[in-house]
Amino acid sequence: MKIKSKSKKLNKAWLHDHLNDPYVKLAQKEGFRARAAYKLKEIDEELKLLKPGQLVVDLGATPGAWSQYVRRKFAPKDAGTGGAAVGALHGAIIALDLLDFEPVEGVLFIQGDFREEAVLAELERAVAGRPVDVVLSDMAPNLSGIESSDSARIAHLVELAVEFAQNHLSDQGALVCKVFHGSGYSQLAKLFKERFRVVKPIKPKASRDKSAETFLVGIGLKSPKGRADILA
Repeated sequence: MKIKSKSKKLNKAWLHDHLNDPYVKLAQKEGFRARAAYKLKEIDEELKLLKPGQLVVDLGATPGAWSQYVRRKFAPKDAGTGGAAVGALHGAIIALDLLDFEPVEGVLFIQGDFREEAVLAELERAVAGRPVDVVLSDMAPNLSGIESSDSARIAHLVELAVEFAQNHLSDQGALVCKVFHGSGYSQLAKLFKERFRVVKPIKPKASRDKSAETFLVGIGLKSPKGRADILA
């Protein structure tokens, strides 16, 4: 009974914090599906990564807030308009996730597990040999609470995202990847420094203070167009 009571208190505290979160309120007001849109917004505004006309791949896209943000960035700004959630789109967005994804107008969605060869092959067919300007990865595994196991799962997804970026990014392209401080972080930061000319770790204000979540941004491949032998 004590365990249940403690669990209820934790859930109630989380719900209270969530409902009073200024980014949650802002997302509701501005029509974003999740507060995560403001994490990408902060990263983009600091580094100026996203520009109309680009090809963007959004990995771990569900519920779609990052794709929504990119979609609005790509809306034409004729006559002082822009930021539209529907209508014309100057650029291309490919989103991928294991979970269901409510459609975002103009966004091509592929459902499947990024770790599977068949799903990766489908994504590569959608890219169709075009250079990708920005790869966004908000992917995270289901965590078990066992640090060594969770670190390995997180690292595997990051390595796959880096490998995809190595194979598909334009010469000056960028990869934005969610990582977590703790065991394995320094190795992932080292991997980024080996692959990219510029590496920037960013902890957006929209990322909760209590969370170990942070983001690594790599810009400009050191050896573009070569198959990365990352997982060897």
